[in-house]
Amino acid sequence: MLRFTLLWLLVFFLSLSSSSARPAPFAMRISCGARENVQTPPTYARWYKDFAYTGGIPANATLPSFITPPLKSLRYFPLSEGPENCYNIDRVPKGHYSVRIFFGLVAQPEFDNEPLFDVSVEGTLIHSLNSGWTSHDDQVFAEALVFLLDGTVSICFHSTGHGDPAIISIEILQVDDKAYFFGPEWGKGVILKTTSRLTCGTSKPKFDEDYSGDHWGGDRFWNPIRTFGQNADEPRSTESSIKQASVAPNFYPEALYQSAIVSTDSQPDLAYTMDVDPNKNYSLWLHFAEIDATITGAGQRVFDVLINGDTVFQDIDVVEMSGDRYTALVLNTTVALSGRTLTITLRPKNGNHAILNAIEVFEIIAAEFQTLPEEVRALQALKKALGLPNRFGWNGDPCVPKEHPWSGADCHFDNSGSNWFIDGLGLDNQGLRGFLPNEISQLHHLQNLNLSGNSIHGTIPSSLGTVTSLEILDLSYNFLNGSIPESLGQLTALRRLNLNSNSLSGRVPAALGGRLLNGASFNVLVEKAAEYTSIKADCSKRCSLCKGKDPLVA
Repeated sequence: MLRFTLLWLLVFFLSLSSSSARPAPFAMRISCGARENVQTPPTYARWYKDFAYTGGIPANATLPSFITPPLKSLRYFPLSEGPENCYNIDRVPKGHYSVRIFFGLVAQPEFDNEPLFDVSVEGTLIHSLNSGWTSHDDQVFAEALVFLLDGTVSICFHSTGHGDPAIISIEILQVDDKAYFFGPEWGKGVILKTTSRLTCGTSKPKFDEDYSGDHWGGDRFWNPIRTFGQNADEPRSTESSIKQASVAPNFYPEALYQSAIVSTDSQPDLAYTMDVDPNKNYSLWLHFAEIDATITGAGQRVFDVLINGDTVFQDIDVVEMSGDRYTALVLNTTVALSGRTLTITLRPKNGNHAILNAIEVFEIIAAEFQTLPEEVRALQALKKALGLPNRFGWNGDPCVPKEHPWSGADCHFDNSGSNWFIDGLGLDNQGLRGFLPNEISQLHHLQNLNLSGNSIHGTIPSSLGTVTSLEILDLSYNFLNGSIPESLGQLTALRRLNLNSNSLSGRVPAALGGRLLNGASFNVLVEKAAEYTSIKADCSKRCSLCKGKDPLVA
């Protein structure tokens, strides 16, 4: 059953700020796979050559739609380079942004004609490509409004086993900080994913750039719909100026309101149905301007607005509410949908006919909490030091999206701090050949570390002894050398330690024996003057036989 979480009526009577006095918004457009900057008609937008990618292969592109930017290249990410690949873009000013990604097809016959994969922004899953996306113009891209607050943006592509992700372009366009404010739930922890954006009564698809729209509105794509059904409505258009259109904070292009559809005598209700994902919250924005010459004043056209049969706006009189004819009116409401369809119905009360200029529908997504930054940096240092194979990926955030955690990393959510942290790493028998970096000590919450069965060389960093949460430490069957750090004696929670089958020398720190818990198991192989001593301690069984001696002193 439809549940209304919010009802907001937004009428733009006055401009909230003068757009001409503002500096131009930040804009970054990347032509993926390109080796040089390019400009594309008809607006000659500037696209930067490819940069900031974690991997992938450049290739010639096949454009799946006529609305796709006319670029010649793309970057695709084969699974051999890992299940997660990203663009990590720095120097992005703090602000509110429209992030848009256009998908492409590799122009080679042996490639899957329609790869399916997931897309995330700042660790939050915003889009999953569905089968058949190449046949629908409004599915060849993903777009979301997101707050970027730390000077960077991470846009990641997650393989799902159905072809290699292929990306033609990325756009990061700054919009007004209050753009698409929909009520108390709106804010920095919310992402608005574009589900549908329609311009009514026309057959011409256009971007805001084509409309010469204000750049602070972004560069929205408006999918044209001339009619909702045969004999169900009639188009209207005008060349007259529209008042109160391009005003803060959304800065809609004036031309958006110069076309509309009007219901008919045979079908007085004006209704549009679209598919949606179930059990989601959606923000709806309905656009009106009275451009029908037969309506000359208030009271001549009044209608209700229904969502899936429930009335959300009553007695809508566009002329009265906007203040005049040829004046923009925007209505916004938030709805919770349990089913897979959304039906918007305009039902006349006076005048027999309803009018509608445009529709916008956004899915409201709660932004994911991210992994502690110092732990992400520690894993990145570990990835580099160990020479982690490309097949692991390890790009983006280790723990989010929750559907795509890093292989080998165990994540836990800290409710008190609203962050994810790493409490386990299992990279045993992975052919690792590097060394253990000091940064491993930044994994403060680590309980289980298993790097056994690799070819790791060098010494055990003494900083590992500061990870006091460690309960299991297995570095066996590697090529580690040097002595066992005295600092490991500080690991009071340790109950299993495997260091055997390395080339360690010297003595086992006495503190380890002094701090064993009942049931602890140690397996340490120490090389000392060509004499090997294997020590296994099970405190619950053997401490009674120690006779006052430390069982872990070789």
